[in-house]
Amino acid sequence: MLKKNNLKTLGVQAARLITTLQERRHLIFTLREVAEITKLKAASARSFVRGLVARGVAARLRPGLFTLVPFELGREKEYLGNPYIVARELMGGRNYYISHASALEIHRMTTQPQLVVYVTSPKAMRGRRIFSTEFRFIRCSPARFFGFSEQWADKEEKIWVSDLERTVLDGLKAPKHSGGITEVAKGLWIRRADIDVGKLVGYALRLNISAVIGRLGYLMEVLEIGAKRDLELLRRQLGRAYVPLDPLLPPEGKFLAKWRLRLNITAKEIHSLLQT
Repeated sequence: MLKKNNLKTLGVQAARLITTLQERRHLIFTLREVAEITKLKAASARSFVRGLVARGVAARLRPGLFTLVPFELGREKEYLGNPYIVARELMGGRNYYISHASALEIHRMTTQPQLVVYVTSPKAMRGRRIFSTEFRFIRCSPARFFGFSEQWADKEEKIWVSDLERTVLDGLKAPKHSGGITEVAKGLWIRRADIDVGKLVGYALRLNISAVIGRLGYLMEVLEIGAKRDLELLRRQLGRAYVPLDPLLPPEGKFLAKWRLRLNITAKEIHSLLQT
């Protein structure tokens, strides 16, 4: 961030603002904070921050929310910083967790680069694009809002992220947000030694979504994860309707009564994809 000799070129007020933000570890800050630190009235604070943005000292993330730009980037006006920390700040203190493909990336469950940040919350939020990064918000009912923990996003900042087990289940519930069933299967396979099977099955039963239960049971069987009793627990709560294994693919393939699935991806195809 800005060093002392660089602060001298900013002016007393800007230097005080940046120093205070750094001391508070608030590299992402609000217009209200600017007014509080500088003692400026709202209109003057807005004008002051516009000047910082124009000089490349700060970048605007959305109305009223800004981030400090590292000095070494020069007059960069489209600096986002850590997208997961930005996602946390966009939530404005509301309950959330980083989910789906973003959680797959955080947990090292995928080798695919991620261009979208996914956030799950009981609060409905509109998606937005900030510079070149897209943020998508997935609404979750309060009763199903569980299975996440706090993790370090960098050396100083923490964020809430779905745990390994919930990341798998979110992918099975909405494969379109996780790259499809094959990406979820890869993630499950990559971290199979770290997955708590009891927790995974317990979460699935608690969610009580038949499509998730069927897809999970099938993948556990194909990948030989878990014991027979785990599969039996899942089958007892399985519904009657058939669903496609991967809803992103055409509705074709044979029907599997055991898991109430239409296998538009075969076990052989899944195993071959795990090797890529």
